[in-house]
Amino acid sequence: MRSFTSLMLRFIVWGAGLTTMLIIIFLVGYIFINGIPHITPSLFEWEYNTTNVSLMPALINTLLMIGFSLALAAPLGIFAAIWLAEYAKRGNRFVAAVRLAAETLTGVPSIVYGLFGMLLFGVFFGWGYSLLSGVCTLSIMILPLIMRTTEEALLTVPDSYREGSFALGAGKLRTVFTIILPAAAPGILAGIILAIGRIAGETAALIFTAGTVARVAESAMSSTRTLAVHMYLLASEGLYTNQAYATAAILLGVVLCINGLSGFVAKRFSNR
Repeated sequence: MRSFTSLMLRFIVWGAGLTTMLIIIFLVGYIFINGIPHITPSLFEWEYNTTNVSLMPALINTLLMIGFSLALAAPLGIFAAIWLAEYAKRGNRFVAAVRLAAETLTGVPSIVYGLFGMLLFGVFFGWGYSLLSGVCTLSIMILPLIMRTTEEALLTVPDSYREGSFALGAGKLRTVFTIILPAAAPGILAGIILAIGRIAGETAALIFTAGTVARVAESAMSSTRTLAVHMYLLASEGLYTNQAYATAAILLGVVLCINGLSGFVAKRFSNR
């Protein structure tokens, strides 16, 4: 009976893994098959117009959005996680409240973040539809994700690492930055990869904050559109379906390249 149960559980696990892999392969293949044939040089012209519907401005804006959002959210999330995991007293009610708030914010729909960002940054601060409004909104959106994944990565580091460092005379701060953080680097980078994917694929929050202007942002106060917003607008108009598929293929390729590079860096840290 036990062997039969074990066999069934193994079959379910393998079936679930295979099904997930097939779904991913189907989605990626469908996007590439429908998008790559429609990738033309006109899509990469510097200026967007109704003739070429160029994605180049949106591509540059996407990279800017990713870079600036991570520059704001990653340090805050990592240092907050260090405080929660290394300095805050275990069992503290305030720490439990912070963790509960972070987990709750992770599940908030993106359109809620978009409305919040529009009211706070666009209306209250007077930034309007701008790159800065979008960056700040996305930073708030990914902050709980980076904080929670970083905290979990820090908690997985064995206490023997800390005890060995303290035994050799290292202080708390030195132990955290020279021993704990390098050991937790793969997990931290995994959280950053997830954050990059959420930034690159975000539409609702950015339509309300960054806007939909199809040109490269000239300043932090310029209205812009990212690749995801660009793809959504092309598909919703119904006139540029092929170009929308091509944009989806480019967006997927960019995300895969960034994830691959981040995974390579994480592997190097693991090997060290």
